[in-house]
Amino acid sequence: MERTLSIVKPDGVQKNLIGEVIRRFENAGLRIVALKMLRLTKDMARGFYIVHKDKPFYDSLTDFMSSGPVVVMVVEGEGAISKVREIMGATNPRNAAPGTIRHDFASDVEHNIVHGSDSPQSAGFEIGYFFSDIEIHER
Repeated sequence: MERTLSIVKPDGVQKNLIGEVIRRFENAGLRIVALKMLRLTKDMARGFYIVHKDKPFYDSLTDFMSSGPVVVMVVEGEGAISKVREIMGATNPRNAAPGTIRHDFASDVEHNIVHGSDSPQSAGFEIGYFFSDIEIHER
């Protein structure tokens, strides 16, 4: 079983898409084993996206991610990382396949509704950033 982190970003929360995101993951045979809503501070967003600190979009991304509540979740299942990324669609919604979350709901590359870990290493860091072992439940 593989685990990954997904975040319903501030735009997804504002558009009332929390349940829709979860539904799509669950309909693909994935399980939600941890879930919470929180509001990132700018420093929390900077820490989470530290791998992008030298990229030109870092400041706007961390501003956006700290602009409203987010829902963070640990998603578990066979091939969870690649399945979640497939369900989300390409980062740029213009390039996302029809039927993906980003194609169906995102407005642009930054306001793209949802985040998902891109590798087992990222998933390990990202899950640990938001959840302790006691918060992740076996099902």
